[in-house]
Amino acid sequence: MIKGYSLVLAVLLAAAAPAFAQQPPPQAAQGSAPQPGQGAQGVPWSNLSGEQQKLLGKFTGSWNTLPPERQQALARGSNRWLGMSPEQRGQAQQRFQQWHSLPPEQRGALRDRWQKFQSLPPDQQNAVRQNFRRFKQLPPERRQMLRQRWQSASPAERQQMIQRAREAQQMRRMQGPPMQGPMRAAPHAPPPQRPRR
Repeated sequence: MIKGYSLVLAVLLAAAAPAFAQQPPPQAAQGSAPQPGQGAQGVPWSNLSGEQQKLLGKFTGSWNTLPPERQQALARGSNRWLGMSPEQRGQAQQRFQQWHSLPPEQRGALRDRWQKFQSLPPDQQNAVRQNFRRFKQLPPERRQMLRQRWQSASPAERQQMIQRAREAQQMRRMQGPPMQGPMRAAPHAPPPQRPRR
């Protein structure tokens, strides 16, 4: 059930905002994220690296007035930015510009999907990411066809698609992992003969 749902969510994320599903699980820049049931803790300015402080320089005077969640998001984002290659930064800037060119209602829908993704348990998020990677490996025309099929489907048809994905995932799980090595090449070969004395 989870795998089928994650496949559909991966297709939704891929159709709408591919950058979201590609991101690794967020990690706090300094320290860990708050545990469920605890309030969010801010990130002290002094805990940011010199490079992060330089990057977030416009917040120097107002950092302590930002909500803790915003501080954490800025700390994570700046840390991620500093770890990117120039090519990755260019792609991130392009995605950011595309995001701002979207109509407000589409940005809202994407935010909702992203929040739904973030609310999933870590194992389900990982399943979504794995399915997204598989989706990205498909030929472009196949990806486009799947996106169009999903977008043009009625709610009932989407439920059927989810159900079929769940059933297919269950079948794959029941079949087990594909065989590897020499047994795969000759599954019906006779056992080796012992030397006679």
